[in-house]
Amino acid sequence: MIRKNKKRILIVEDESHIAEGLKLNLTLQGYSPIIARDGGDALRRWKTERPDLIILDIMLPVIDGLSVLQHIRLEDDQIPILILSAKSAHNDKIKGLSYGVDDYLTKPFHLDELLLRIERLLKRCAWSGGCEDARDTVLDTTPTVYVFGGNTIDFRTATAQCRCGRIHLTEQELRLMKLFIAHRGKPLSRSKLLKVGWGYTGKTTTRTVDNFIVRLRKYFEENPKKPVFFKSLRAVGYVFDHD
Repeated sequence: MIRKNKKRILIVEDESHIAEGLKLNLTLQGYSPIIARDGGDALRRWKTERPDLIILDIMLPVIDGLSVLQHIRLEDDQIPILILSAKSAHNDKIKGLSYGVDDYLTKPFHLDELLLRIERLLKRCAWSGGCEDARDTVLDTTPTVYVFGGNTIDFRTATAQCRCGRIHLTEQELRLMKLFIAHRGKPLSRSKLLKVGWGYTGKTTTRTVDNFIVRLRKYFEENPKKPVFFKSLRAVGYVFDHD
C-alpha cells in the first residue's frame, strides 16, 4: 500500500522485537513509523517529530505510559492515542480512558485488528478537521476561563486576575494549573507533578515543583504563608482545592 502523504506514527515500546515488528508492518502499510524506547524519549519525540498518531505501552522505563498520556493531554486533546499494553485489568483500561486515550488494545494482539483501529482513528481525526490542525491547537477538558476564590485564569490569553492585579502566566505555570484543576481535591506527589507536568524523571530535584508552588501561592493566595488553595501534604506532595 502506498500513501501520498505518509502519516507519522510514534511507537512507544521498550520491547525491541515488538517495536521493530510494528515498525516493519506499519512501513509496509505506507505509514512513517518512529520508535521511542521509554517515556522520556516518547515526550521528546512527540514534541520534535509531531506524529499523527501514537501507539503507547503502559509499562515503560523512565516515565510510565499513563504519565506520558496525561502530559500530552495537558497540551493536545486531539492527537489519536492508542494504548497497546499487556495490562488487561479493567482498572487499567478505566484509567487510560479517564486520562484521554482514544483506544485500548491488549497484548497479545492480532496485527490486522491493530491496523484497522489505526486507520479508524486517523480517519476520525481527519473528519474532525485534520490532525495537522489539531496539533497546533491546545484543546483539553480545562475550562477556557477558570475562577476560584477571587482569582480568574484565562487560558486563551495566558493571563490571570488575582490579588497582584492582572498578570501573565508562563507556559509551565499554565500547564501546572491545568494539572491541578484536572485533579482538584486529589493529592499529587512531587514525582507525579514532575512526570506529568514537566515530563521529567525522578532524578530531577524536587525543588523544581516547590519553587513553582511558591509562585502560584504568591499569585493566588491571600496569605501565601497560610495557603488555602495550594496545600502541602507532608511526605506526599500538594493538593489544590477550593469551595
